[in-house]
Amino acid sequence: MPLWLWFVDSLAVLAILAILVLIAVVIRRRYLERTAGAFEMSINRHEAPGPRGWILGVAVYGATEVEWYRTFSLSWRPRHRFPRGEVAIEGRRQPQGAEAFTLHPGQVVATCTTSSGVRQLAMSPTSLTGLLAWLESSPPGRGVNKVV
Repeated sequence: MPLWLWFVDSLAVLAILAILVLIAVVIRRRYLERTAGAFEMSINRHEAPGPRGWILGVAVYGATEVEWYRTFSLSWRPRHRFPRGEVAIEGRRQPQGAEAFTLHPGQVVATCTTSSGVRQLAMSPTSLTGLLAWLESSPPGRGVNKVV
């Protein structure tokens, strides 16, 4: 078999593998989004406003923590966990400048402190209201969350 046919066959196999990976990412995201208590939430470890550092993802409420999964990943394990007593929302703001193009349309940015080092969360206003209610509904004695 000529060398160029091996090259064509290799490209075909790589294209099929790329399509399968893309399908797996789509199936994983669909599954996570259909989980009860799931919502879109982007995270950022930087404190300064700007487009740098934002990672798109899906968060899912648990009994004692919010689990966060990257949007474009094959992992079925959460990348970050935000325990209820270790999240403090300090304020909220609208995305500024190029940051608005980095995030999903209509999202607001909440500045926070977490044990995982995440400094900003971006989500829809209704999801932020739900997160604030979830944080405030902590059982007595489980830590105090400063909520704005």
